Amino acid sequence: MSSITLSAATRQNLLSLQDTASLMATTQNRLATGKTVNSALDNPTNFFTSQALDSRSSSLNTLLDGVSNGVQAIQAANQGITSIQKLVDQAKSIANQALSTQLSTAGTATNAYSTASTGNVTFFVNGTSVSAAVSSSITATVSALNAAVSSASTTSAGSFGAGAIFSLDSTGTKIVLNAQADVEFNTAADETKLGFASSSTQQSNYGSAGTSVVSSDLAVSGVSQRKSLATQYNNLLNQISQLASDASYNGVNLIAGTGNNLTVKFNDTGSSKLDVASVDATASGLGLSAITGSNSTASANGLGNFLLNSDVNSTLTALTGAGNALNSAASTLGSNLSVVQNRQDFSKQLINVLQTGSANLTNADLNQEAANSQALSTRQSMGISALSLANSAQQGVLQLLR
Repeated sequence: MSSITLSAATRQNLLSLQDTASLMATTQNRLATGKTVNSALDNPTNFFTSQALDSRSSSLNTLLDGVSNGVQAIQAANQGITSIQKLVDQAKSIANQALSTQLSTAGTATNAYSTASTGNVTFFVNGTSVSAAVSSSITATVSALNAAVSSASTTSAGSFGAGAIFSLDSTGTKIVLNAQADVEFNTAADETKLGFASSSTQQSNYGSAGTSVVSSDLAVSGVSQRKSLATQYNNLLNQISQLASDASYNGVNLIAGTGNNLTVKFNDTGSSKLDVASVDATASGLGLSAITGSNSTASANGLGNFLLNSDVNSTLTALTGAGNALNSAASTLGSNLSVVQNRQDFSKQLINVLQTGSANLTNADLNQEAANSQALSTRQSMGISALSLANSAQQGVLQLLR
């Protein structure tokens, strides 16, 4: 087989054009991909280092979703506590309103006191049972009644301080009742022994006084108002518990009860994390009890539908404690929220550092590559011209042959 003989200059120009074409292919690939290192063949060290940086960046980016959910869960709990605090303040307002609602019972007996009255009279002062012996003497009877009231007041768990509530009218023949308290008689017979008009209508107001009666001679005020306020208070407690149950985010509720803690992970191994403890911001968790109709001393707060001022004050004390507990929980949540948000910002910045470092190892300088492309195009054109000049001698021989 015969071979084509090329001059040294032609061969040199051809090699130069081949090198230029290879460089142009490399430059065009970098412009197309935006990278100088596209595989381990380009630069093993930079390629694998970049992959490691990208892998860690991806892991942190995945954890950011969990961190973001943690931020929202804490914010939902904090918003719930803020709203519950408003309900607690409203409950305080209702309790204070009950304190300012004065209980009173006043009236004069229709009938003159009968000297034939004997035995015991039983009645209730703010739900506390009082019993006194009556005699034929109206003066002695009034003294016995007031002494019994005074004794019951000092021994009662909810001391009502009713004082001397019985007296005589101007004629000295009828009994007058004037008390800053709710006074109800056990039976109609107890009323008539003191000269008050008989009444068989049961009041059903408070506890043991639920079967009591009140004579038409007597006007009782403040009882129904306090009872209504107690009902409003109980409704607020229900709202507090419901609101606490609703303050959840993505199935996480940090204020509906203890044991529902939130763990926020900051790295893929879990060695860096934050445990956010849950609290019980329901009414029972805050130590708030519903106000019942019972006047039993076994009840902690609000005996007998806000009947006794001392019990209303106990309720206010419980509300103050609940407010303090909410403030403490809000402070803790706020501190945890700051930590999580700080780590969230740190993770975002670290992801940016990792991605930038990876890009520095593999990304191409597009401005430089564009300039290289232009230079190589010029170089290729000049190479073609040089190849043409190298072949000019052979063209001269061709002219001679013609």
